[in-house]
Amino acid sequence: MQNQPVKSEQEEQDTERQEPKKMTLQVAQTQKPMRIDVYLAQQVENATRNKVQEAISEHRVLVNGKTVKANYKIKSLDSIEITFLRPPAPELAPENIPVDIVYEDEDLMVINKAPGMVVHPAFGNWTGTLANAILYHLGTDAEKLDASELRPGIVHRLDKNTSGLIIVAKNSIALHRLARQFANRQVEKKYQAIVRGVPDPHEGIVKTNIGRSTRDRKVMTCYDFEGKEGKTAITEYRVQKNLHYFSLVELTLHTGRTHQIRVHLQHIGTPILGDETYGGTAIFKLPFSKSESFVKNLLELIPRQALHAESLTFFQPTTHERISLTAPLPSDMLAALEKIEKVLSL
Repeated sequence: MQNQPVKSEQEEQDTERQEPKKMTLQVAQTQKPMRIDVYLAQQVENATRNKVQEAISEHRVLVNGKTVKANYKIKSLDSIEITFLRPPAPELAPENIPVDIVYEDEDLMVINKAPGMVVHPAFGNWTGTLANAILYHLGTDAEKLDASELRPGIVHRLDKNTSGLIIVAKNSIALHRLARQFANRQVEKKYQAIVRGVPDPHEGIVKTNIGRSTRDRKVMTCYDFEGKEGKTAITEYRVQKNLHYFSLVELTLHTGRTHQIRVHLQHIGTPILGDETYGGTAIFKLPFSKSESFVKNLLELIPRQALHAESLTFFQPTTHERISLTAPLPSDMLAALEKIEKVLSL
């Protein structure tokens, strides 16, 4: 029997979010009364209020085992079961989308993903993804892959608005062996981020558990490292440039949780510049004139989280040669750093 590709922890979380059609939520004890359609639209991945209302009208939402109306006000500790009917995924099609290939051999390629590109199709993003571009680039060689139709050769992932290096396998054996390296944490991944403030101390290790927020399931949050909530997450950081009110930070992942770097940097009080979900887009004052305009202009310059997967070190799946690759900071992050240094006269 042929071995099946091993999924990394982060991929398993992606699969969990995409596959289940049913989920059960328990309302937090501290939750204030709220219409159930509004609450579920906030809590459920890819849900909209219209989808929730449709599910309620079709009796696919149960509260404590009973059907309710859309104007039902949730109460503390309510148990909610919801079922969404999803249309079948369309067949993945090759698309002639330019990608920056920084390394390629018979088994794999490493791509420097541009910010704004979705890695693989999901509900709401069926085309224009890295997976579509990969199929086009591989051509008939794509037949060597027996992975999921929507993830051809994709071993790991990056968030849509995170730029940088991502490995793609070109055959099923390489896919399995690379996935095993990720699962065994043999792949070294380093990131660069521009953050608000300067971490204190300037280098260290952040250890927490990370899991979904009880207030908003689309958002991840930190829990006690020794507690039962969430899963272990470890991020090593080092300040590379101290820009007084901002800093350029190098980060090394020792685990692969969803949004791990973004959550951990928010946790230590230095959110990533431009990160709307984790506190990086708030307009704040600095001790000089017109500082708020400066911050607004800076956010216009980089309208995404300033996070870049700078380097990857792994073993070639056939020859076992150690491969180390780097990708320079993208133009938007370089422009942001230049503006910070110029305005602050650093």
